[in-house]
Amino acid sequence: MDAPTQPKRMVEPPLSLGKRKGTKIDKKLALLIFILHLLCVFAPFQINKAAVSICIILYIITGLFGVTISYHRNLSHKSFKLPKWLEYLFAYCGVHAFQGNPIAWVNTHRYHHQFVDTEKDPHSPINGFWFSHLIWYLQEIDESASKMIERDLEKQTFYRFLRKTYIYHPIALAVILYSIGGAPFFIWGTCVRMVINLHAISSANSICHMWGKRPWKTNNLSTNNWVVNLLLFGEGWHSNHHAFEYSARLGIEWWQFDPGWYVIVFLQAIGVATHVKLPSQTHMQKLAKD
Repeated sequence: MDAPTQPKRMVEPPLSLGKRKGTKIDKKLALLIFILHLLCVFAPFQINKAAVSICIILYIITGLFGVTISYHRNLSHKSFKLPKWLEYLFAYCGVHAFQGNPIAWVNTHRYHHQFVDTEKDPHSPINGFWFSHLIWYLQEIDESASKMIERDLEKQTFYRFLRKTYIYHPIALAVILYSIGGAPFFIWGTCVRMVINLHAISSANSICHMWGKRPWKTNNLSTNNWVVNLLLFGEGWHSNHHAFEYSARLGIEWWQFDPGWYVIVFLQAIGVATHVKLPSQTHMQKLAKD
């Protein structure tokens, strides 16, 4: 198969709010996100070492193990395999990242790859920066539009259970945090963490399709952005990802910091992760610009 070519329309997407016809705002979700941001205003007044530590630890657990390793590389792209007990454990970590249940996240992401940077893309910045960053997240998505996407997760009872009970799990964690450490643990461990996670992951949809380097001949606007990568555990090498979406390693070059890959290497070394996929030299040479 010939390597994909650059898109014909390589102009920078607009910095507008953007919109998509025929969609409605999920008012309940919009209100929840507004409340989370509002509560973050109290963070400086509820700060202590333990609360900030809880925020960082949970950010790593939910962002690195939950979204990067589980939702993205394992479930969406099947870049490697894990024993079911560990697969389910990592996926459950992702439930607390405020990114939706695994079935919805995976279906949306696969749909994004199939129609990347076109009008069918759920969160392309061609509709405006803020649309791809946050507004799309607030809009009610017609799930019937992605029926052609493989729905392997829906065959598993565990993932159907998480979809049905999704909202109760982060609420339960918030209650536990409050009961342990009061308002500081709740503000930092829930509100601050979720808001940072939301904007960090959203940056892959917006910033990493607008600003950065494009070292590969692909048919989309994806870029590598090292600034975004600092918060996303390797996900900032977004052009690499779109060039080799099956790869468990996103930081292709040795100097490209990729914590998600380091964890997978460790899991492979102890015999837990198997069938780890990487791009071949032939594939990389075919897509390389230089």
